Formats: sequence, C-alpha cells, structure tokens
Amino acid sequence: MLDDPQQSDAIGVSMHHDDLPEELRDYFDSSPVALSLGKASGDHALLLTNRRFRDLTGYATSEIVGRNCRFLQGESRNEDAREKIHSFLAEDRIANVRTPIVNFRKDGSPFVNLLYMSKLRTQSGEVRYIFASQFDVSRTQADLLEEYDADLGRALNHISPVLAESGLVVEGSLMTIANSAATIAQAKLTLNELDRGSFL
Repeated sequence: MLDDPQQSDAIGVSMHHDDLPEELRDYFDSSPVALSLGKASGDHALLLTNRRFRDLTGYATSEIVGRNCRFLQGESRNEDAREKIHSFLAEDRIANVRTPIVNFRKDGSPFVNLLYMSKLRTQSGEVRYIFASQFDVSRTQADLLEEYDADLGRALNHISPVLAESGLVVEGSLMTIANSAATIAQAKLTLNELDRGSFL
C-alpha cells in the first residue's frame, strides 16, 4: 500500500476499470484540476483519480479505488450536500450537481470541498460513470476560485471529444459560482465552526 500520493502516478494509470478508455485515463492525470471517476451503479465505487485529487486528499490511488468517496466526509453531517448528492444520483433527470461539502484529508485535517459531479452516459442513454471534480474552497481567494472554474470549464470541454470517441457523453454543463467571494466566505465560516467542534 502506498502512503505517499506523490508515488501514485503510475498506480493511478494502472489501477483502473477494464472498460475505461485509455485516452480518458491519460487525460485525467494531465488535468490541472482534481478529478475522480466512479461507477454509476451499486455503491458508486471510485475507479480512477488523478494526481491533483491525490495531492488534495493525501490518499494514494491504491487506498481509495473501490471505495465510495463518502469516506472523505468522516463524521461530518453535511446534510444539505448529502441531500443534493443523493438526489443527483437517484434522479435520472438531474444532469449534474455542485455543492460545498466538508471533507477530511488522510492526515485528518478538514477542508471545505467545492464538489462538482456530472453523469457520463452512453449514446443509448445509460449512465455509465460519475465524473467529479474537487476544489478546496475554504483556503483560497476569489481569483483562484474563478481560475479553477475556468480550468474546470476547459477540462469539461477537452474531455468531451475524448469521451465521444468511446461513445460517452458528459451530461450537463459547468455550474459556475455566482459569487466567488460569498462562496469562499461561507466556506471559511464552515471551517471555523468545524475547528470549534460545532459543525460535527
């Protein structure tokens, strides 16, 4: 088992679901934003993460592939976020979701993750994978959040033709943040509450 996420580049590429297109795996680790991919069925087990995800969470790919990423939530309630995510996964008509959610790194340190999730469908309409991106919104500034939004938008644009070659379609479009400063302020407030033990 690898403890150092920096060692896991090759693992991230080699530990994958057999059906994943090689081009998709290659794109993931070249992406400037944290990305993960999970199964659309069952417990939505993680199939793939990239270096940015591993840097953000501290977990090597070998430690998290096959697990539902809810383990990152620890003991946090995350009631609003959980409800949004549950609806997204349960209701076919909901194409994507974006919500702040309290997560914990491997070392136990908390952060507010601005989570984006979208469904990857086959051309026949079957949801095959859950695509997600993560960003630590609690320790950033408005211009960096805006830069991340732009990077994530570009990632979605670039990944679409890669997926199309394998008969997959990214459903929905990027849900941008209307007020970056307010989003960051709320995330920092949540983190302060967490530090005081009043959010669990």
